[in-house]
Amino acid sequence: MKKIIYISIIIIVNLLFLGCSEDKVDFEEYGTIKGKVVASENFEPIANAKVSISPSNNSTFTDDSGEYEFLDISEGDYSLKAEKESFIIGYEPANVTIGQTINIIIELEKSDALNKPPSVPVLLYPEDNSSNESINVILSWEESDDIDNDEIRYKIILKNDLNDSIQIFEDITETNYNLIDLEYGVKYFWQIEVSDNINSPVLSSVFTFETNQFPNNRYLFVRVINGNNVIFSTNELGDEIALTSESENSWRPRKNTTANRIAFLRTYNSETHIFTMNYNGTDVKKVTSTVQPTAFKQSEIDFSWSSNGNKFIYANFDKLYIINKDGSGNLLLHQTDDGSLITECDWSYDSSFIALKTNNNSGYNVKIYTIDFSGNVLNTILENVLGAAGGINISINNQKILYTYDVSSFEDNSYRQLDKHIFIYDMNTNTSTDYSIFKISGTNDLDPRFSPDEAKIIFVNTSNDGISERKIFTLNINDTEIREQLFGNAMMPDWE
Repeated sequence: MKKIIYISIIIIVNLLFLGCSEDKVDFEEYGTIKGKVVASENFEPIANAKVSISPSNNSTFTDDSGEYEFLDISEGDYSLKAEKESFIIGYEPANVTIGQTINIIIELEKSDALNKPPSVPVLLYPEDNSSNESINVILSWEESDDIDNDEIRYKIILKNDLNDSIQIFEDITETNYNLIDLEYGVKYFWQIEVSDNINSPVLSSVFTFETNQFPNNRYLFVRVINGNNVIFSTNELGDEIALTSESENSWRPRKNTTANRIAFLRTYNSETHIFTMNYNGTDVKKVTSTVQPTAFKQSEIDFSWSSNGNKFIYANFDKLYIINKDGSGNLLLHQTDDGSLITECDWSYDSSFIALKTNNNSGYNVKIYTIDFSGNVLNTILENVLGAAGGINISINNQKILYTYDVSSFEDNSYRQLDKHIFIYDMNTNTSTDYSIFKISGTNDLDPRFSPDEAKIIFVNTSNDGISERKIFTLNINDTEIREQLFGNAMMPDWE
C-alpha cells in the first residue's frame, strides 16, 4: 500500500513539473512592441493613425495620445508602418526579443513637406527709382512659378517717406494692381509677397517711385457729398482733387498766394470757425476760437484775407473782428450803429478800406457800403431796397466792387431768391452796371468773384427753385453775352 502511495506522489509531482515547464516555454517565445506616432515638426501625438507590422500584417490604431501596442509578437525582425491622412507614410524597423518589450516612436512628416514654394516675384512697373508718377498708378510684376501648381496669392506691401505707415493690399490673384489717391510729391517703397498657403511666403526685391508734385490748380469750389460741403481744387481741364474730407463740413475757400495757404470755414464742435490749410489740403490749422464767425445764415458767411496774407477780417453778428492768421491778436474793428448783422466783408488790396454787406435777422433790409479802418462810411453802394444781396468782391485796383442783388425784390421766410443779378459798382462814377442781362430766366447768379486778370467774372448759376444743380460759369466783362460753363455740381468758386 505504501508503495502505491509513493508511486502516485511521484506521478503527481512530475505532472506539476511538466505543467510549469510548459508555461515557462510559452512566455519566453514572445515579446511586445509598443510606442507612439508623432508629427516630426513638433512631436505632437497623432491620434487614430494606422500602425501595421510586417511580415505578420497585423495592424492597430493609435489612441488619443498617439500610442499603440502589439502583444505576443514572436522573436525576430519586423517592419512597422504608420500612416495617416495628410502625412507621409512612416517606417521603422523593430527587433523583437523573447520576453522583452521594445518602444518604437514613429515620426510622420506632413505630406506637404516636399512641396516647393513659388518663385520670387519680379517687379516690372513702375521701374525702380522712377519719378513723376501719377497718384493713381498701376503696379505690375511677373507671375510667380509654382511647380506644384498650388493656388497662389499676392500681397503688396507699401511704405512711404512721409510717415511710418505701412499699407497692405492682399489676396491678389492678378499680376497688377491699381493704387489710387496716393500723396503728391511722396517717395513710395513697394514689395510683393507671394504665398501658396503651404510654404513660408516669398518676398520680392524692393522698388521705389516718387509721385509728381501737387498741381498748381487755380480754381477752388465746393460740392456737397453725403450731406457735407467738401472743398475741391481743379484746373481748366476739370481734374478735380478733394482737399477736405466728406466726413467734415468745410466751405467758402479763399486762396492767398502770398501766404501760400487756403482759408476756409468749417463746422467745429457745432460752431463755425476759420481754418487754413496748404494747397494740397494738408497742415490744417484752426484760426478762430472764442469769437467765431456768425451770421443770420451760416452758409452766407464770407470773410477776407489781408493782401499780405497775415490777417483776416470776419463778422460776428453786428461786429467786425480782425485776427492774425495764427489765431492771435483778435480785436474788435467795427460795430454797426443800428444793430444790423454783418454777413459779408472784403478787404481792399491796398488795405485802405473794407466793403461790408449787412442785413436783418431774415437776411433782408440789406446794405452794401465801404468803411475806412476808423469805421467811417466812405461809399454806400446799395441800400433801402427789398430782396437779397451779397457776393461782394473788391477789384485789385480798388476801383470796382462786385456784388449780387435779387432784382425781383422778393422776400419770404425761406430766404428764397428769384432773380439775382451780378452788378459792378464803379467807385469813380458811383454807378452800378448789370452784368446778368443775358442770364437765363428763372435762374440766379450767385457768389461772383473777379478773375485774376479781372477780365472775367466767375460765378454760380442755378435755378431759382433752390434745389436744382449749381454750376460754375465765367462771363466776359467786356461781352456779357459770353457765358462759359466750367464745372457742374459746384458752388462757392474762388479763382486766384
